Amino acid sequence: MARNGERLVRAARRAEVRLPELVAWEGGGLEPDGDYDGQEFADLDLAGQEAVGARFMDCALRRCGLDGAGLAKTRILDSVLEGVRGVGADLSGASLRDVEVVEARLGGVQLHGAVLERVLVRGGKIDYLNLRQARLKDVVFEGCVLVEPDFGGAVLERVEFRDCVLRGMDVTGARLTDVDLRGAAELGVARGVESLAGAVISPAQLFELAPALAAQLGVRVVG
Repeated sequence: MARNGERLVRAARRAEVRLPELVAWEGGGLEPDGDYDGQEFADLDLAGQEAVGARFMDCALRRCGLDGAGLAKTRILDSVLEGVRGVGADLSGASLRDVEVVEARLGGVQLHGAVLERVLVRGGKIDYLNLRQARLKDVVFEGCVLVEPDFGGAVLERVEFRDCVLRGMDVTGARLTDVDLRGAAELGVARGVESLAGAVISPAQLFELAPALAAQLGVRVVG
């Protein structure tokens, strides 16, 4: 579909999570390769727990502490993470599909090599989000603050940023297709501005990025 000779950016398909009636989790700690289905984890301190390779299906994690939680290679499907908090949670190589992350307060989350499909991140603040070499498809960041997110080498397809603050973003070596940055309230690219090919920005954002683009092209701007 085109307008004035330009192809329109394809919109992301938003996650629509409809949870069944959940059962409160009454077990002990999480377990590696654990299988959790229809469980609600509420107001729990999961700091430092190891659940490598676990599967969460139709689950809700509400107001849980995730400091240093080992969640590498987990599969999180048709689930909601609401009000989770913590520093250093490891979700490297994880798979998130049809997931809503709401009002999270996280720092140093490791999602490198992860796969995110139909994921909504709404509200909250995430510092130093590591999405290097990750694959994002149909992902929406809405009304959140991302401080120094790292998308280095990642593949982004149909990703939208709406009313978001993006500070110090790194997109070095990333591949972008139908990435819509026009709705970002603040757009700061620290590294990799040359990799924004495939993204759509507004005229005002182009003006803001002009110094970085000129530097990348080796153009000197002299008043």
